[in-house]
Amino acid sequence: MAQVLEFKLPDLGEGLTEAEIVRWLVEVGDVVAVDQPVVEVETAKAMVEVPCPYGGVVTARFGAEGTELPVGAPLLTVAVGGTADGRPAVDGSGAGTDGAKDGASGREPAAEGSGNVLVGYGTSEAPARRRRVRPAAPVVNGRSRAPEPVRETRADTPQAAPSTPTGGAAPADGPVPVISPLVRRLARQNGLDLRKLTGSGPDGLILRADVEHALRAAGTQDRPDTKKAGAAPAAAAPAVVTASVTRVPLKGIRGAVADKLSRSRTEIPDATCWVDADATELMRTRAAMNAAGGPKISVLALLARICTAALARFPELNSSVDTEAREIVRYADVHLGFAAQTERGLVVPVVRDAHTRDAESLTAEFARLTEAAREGTLTPAQLTGGTFTLNNYGVFGVDGSTPIINHPEAAMLGVGRIVPKPWVHEGELAVRQVVQLSLTFDHRVCDGGTAGGFLRYVADCVEQPAVLLRTL
Repeated sequence: MAQVLEFKLPDLGEGLTEAEIVRWLVEVGDVVAVDQPVVEVETAKAMVEVPCPYGGVVTARFGAEGTELPVGAPLLTVAVGGTADGRPAVDGSGAGTDGAKDGASGREPAAEGSGNVLVGYGTSEAPARRRRVRPAAPVVNGRSRAPEPVRETRADTPQAAPSTPTGGAAPADGPVPVISPLVRRLARQNGLDLRKLTGSGPDGLILRADVEHALRAAGTQDRPDTKKAGAAPAAAAPAVVTASVTRVPLKGIRGAVADKLSRSRTEIPDATCWVDADATELMRTRAAMNAAGGPKISVLALLARICTAALARFPELNSSVDTEAREIVRYADVHLGFAAQTERGLVVPVVRDAHTRDAESLTAEFARLTEAAREGTLTPAQLTGGTFTLNNYGVFGVDGSTPIINHPEAAMLGVGRIVPKPWVHEGELAVRQVVQLSLTFDHRVCDGGTAGGFLRYVADCVEQPAVLLRTL
């Protein structure tokens, strides 16, 4: 007899509590191997492909693309072995020969898991096995479809499914097929009868766009009953557009950024100091380095090298505050974060052991992490653990800013654009390449003298790169 194992969304680490389904990599009825990626999810930190610890036939998927699931929620179920009547737990397409062999030989699925481990979850033991009994599954255009499409099933999998009337619409007393529970809730909160809608999805499946179009047409988005007690907050629903207002859920990277910045402003008594610096010699030094051949050196890499030298002189700023223990935690190693703007939002990849790297190594690592950020392939480990952040907001064409500290770090250096400006050089007015530098710091870890000394040393290195030779 086939055993149906439920695979739940694992703990992806770093305190993440939820993830959004971006793309399913398998369909109901597909045969999956142990440790095969089955779904791509987006957390608040990165895109992750989640492998399934079981091998068998996918019998159900929980959640449409775009659905946000909490850690521990079911992702899919997999039938391992044969069906109750001895048939292979696959459809007639022939896919899933392995499952047929398991059922014929009467072998039980292994109790051991795959051994594959994501952060926070292992598969050394299979979860509790249980049979799931589905409610009646309506048949649409000759194809079986679950009453709640968030759990997609097939009629030929090892789950019992009572027969239902056939036809192109759901029974009068049965549920209407929608793409996800969020869509059903949106309709319910706005008093919209789903039976009056014609779905634009496959086999008449009602999509989010169908409900939003109907609500706009009916002008029901602002009904008072949407704010009745017990109704879900607007941020939990999909983005809803009215004639004059757009509500966008704070989730994913945007939500994580909002939470982190709010926490920083709430917990950290920050202060900012800034200074203008003549970057002409720094730019000349970079040009000379690049003219000598070899990989090109970026300005960001030179600034990072200056930062690590400054932190060696002022280690108070390479720290964090343990509020519960009421202790300042200073770090010997510099793990340098840098702000990177992507289509998915702002992320801060971390260059590990930046203090041990030269300008060439820093350039290569910045390029690698930036490309991964743009492709959405950064792992949680590459986005956490920073001890100091470098923010080059000059790429946006602005001169200055007062950055918000990347909690729980203690400081952030901001760098504006480098532009020609009038500047007094050697007693005469000249046009020089000028940059504004700003340092936002946690006033609990140091006083203004330390912060000012750090920023002044950075400015001196920008104006006279030869100063760095003392520390090389």
